[in-house]
Amino acid sequence: MNMKRRNFIKTSALASVFTLIHPVLNANNEHFATGIDADEAKTSPDASGMRVGFAELDITPEIGMEVPGGYWKSYNKNFHDPCKVRAMVVDDGKKRIAIVGIDTLLIPRQLVETVRKQVESKCGIPGDAILISASHSHSSGPLVWIFPGEFDHENELVKTLAYDKSPGIDMKYYSMVEKQLVDVILQADKSRTDASMGVGKGIEDKVAFNRRFRMKNGMTYTHPGQLNPDIVDVAGPIDPEVGVIGAWNKDGKCIGCVVNYTCHATCDPGGSSANWIYYMEQTIRGAMGPDCVVVFLPGASGDVTQMDNLNPFVNREGEESTRFVGARIGAEAVKVLLDMPKGSMLPLDVQVSQLKFNKRKPDPDRVKKCYELVQQSPESVGYTDWVFAKEIVLLDAIIRKEPVVTAEVQAIQVGPAVFVSNPAEFFCQLGLDIKAGSPFSYTFIVELANGIIGYVPTEAAFANDGGGYETRLTAYSNLDIKAGTMIVDESLRMVKQMKPGKLPEWPKVPPFNGEPWDLGDVKPELH
Repeated sequence: MNMKRRNFIKTSALASVFTLIHPVLNANNEHFATGIDADEAKTSPDASGMRVGFAELDITPEIGMEVPGGYWKSYNKNFHDPCKVRAMVVDDGKKRIAIVGIDTLLIPRQLVETVRKQVESKCGIPGDAILISASHSHSSGPLVWIFPGEFDHENELVKTLAYDKSPGIDMKYYSMVEKQLVDVILQADKSRTDASMGVGKGIEDKVAFNRRFRMKNGMTYTHPGQLNPDIVDVAGPIDPEVGVIGAWNKDGKCIGCVVNYTCHATCDPGGSSANWIYYMEQTIRGAMGPDCVVVFLPGASGDVTQMDNLNPFVNREGEESTRFVGARIGAEAVKVLLDMPKGSMLPLDVQVSQLKFNKRKPDPDRVKKCYELVQQSPESVGYTDWVFAKEIVLLDAIIRKEPVVTAEVQAIQVGPAVFVSNPAEFFCQLGLDIKAGSPFSYTFIVELANGIIGYVPTEAAFANDGGGYETRLTAYSNLDIKAGTMIVDESLRMVKQMKPGKLPEWPKVPPFNGEPWDLGDVKPELH
C-alpha cells in the first residue's frame, strides 16, 4: 500500500470515528452553553477574528396561566413543548452584540429596558447592541397586554374591561422571564469561543401565505374564507427567504445559528408551546447536533400566516400544521447551513433610532356608543362587536394618558449581514421595501423587537380599497397610517451608514499536481 493511499484511509477512518463518537462526547453538555470552559472562552480570537457564544434557557409557563393572542382571557390547559429564550453573543475584539429570540407573543418595552441595563452593568454589552425579538407564538406565556395597575386611574367600568375582560400580564411569569433573559445573555457571553461564521439564505414558499385579499366589493378582507368566490386577488406578498447565520467552533462543531423567516406563529399544537419554532429547532438539531442552539427571529409577517385561503384541499391544522411548517423551514435552514462557506464576519456595528408616532384617535361619538355597548352583555350585542367596542373604550383611556408612542428602530451588522428591527407587526411589503433599498445582500428584517407598537400596515391598506383586520382601531393597533413608511425610511437611513463586510469564501483548491488517484487511473479489466 503506497503512502498516498495509507494517508487517505487514515484520514477517512479518523473522520468516521469522530462522527460516531462526537454526539456521545457532548451528550452531557447542557443546551444553555457551548460546553467551552470559561477560561478557554477568554482566549484571543483565532484567524477569523470572531468569538461567538450561544445559550438557551426555559421560560415555559405553568399550566393554568393565561395564553395571550386574543382580545379576551384564555388559559393554558396542557403542555406541548418548552418555551425558551435563546441568545447569540458575537465579539470581534472591538465590539460585542447580543441577538436574542424569545418564545412569547410580544415583549414589553419596559422589560427590554430593564434587561439591557442589567446586562450592560454585569458584562458590559451596551444596551443598544442588544436585540430581543418575540417569536409571536400564540401558544406561549402571559408576558403581554394589561399590566397590573395600568388602568387604576380610570373609572370602574374601564378597570373592569381592562383587568377582568382582557388578557393580563402575570407578574410572577414576567419576573421569571426577566431573570432568564438576563441570564441567557450572560451565559452566551461567558461561553464565547473562537469561531468561524457563515451566512446564507434559502427559499421556503410552501408554508406561508398572505392573509389579505381584494374582494369583488372593492374592499380588502383579512381571511375572507377558504375559496371564497368573491376573492379577486391576493392583496399582498410573502417573503419566502430563510435567512441563516451559523457559527462553528475550532473543532468544526456547529454551536448555534440564527434563523429569520416571515410567518405568524399561529399554529395550534395543543398546549403551551414555542409553536412551529419548536419543530424548526428539532429539525435543525437533527442535522447539526443536539447542542446546536437555534435563535429564531420573525420577519415582517404582520399580514402573513400559515393559512392558505386559496388551497382547494382542507388545510392542515393543529399538530400536523405545526410540524409541517416548522420542519420545512428547519429543513431549508439545514440546507443553507450545510452549504455556506465559513470564516470571518467582520465588522460588527450598531445603529439605533427612536421614532415618535401619534395614535389615531377614535371619533368621540363612536367612543360614546362603545361605552353604551360594553355595558350590555356580549351575547345580546354580538361577541365581535362587544370585543371591539371594549377595545375602543380602552384605546380612548390610553390616549388620554399617552397620545404619542416611541418606537425603536435598530440595525445590527454582522459582517456582510444586517438585522433591521422594529417593534411592530410589520406588513410584509414594508420589509421587502427595506430589503430592496439596502446595500446588504443579506438584509434580515426582524419584527416585534425591543417593544410593542401593534400592527403597522402599508399606507395603501388604509385607502378606500383597503381595510381588513390589521387596519382596525384597537388598544393594540392604532398608529398614524404613515408609521410604516417612516420606519422603512429610517431603517434605510441607518443601514446605508454601514458598509457590508466581506462574505466568507470557500477555500480554493490547490493547483493540480499532475497525479490522479493511483487507484483510479487504470484501464478496464475484462479478465
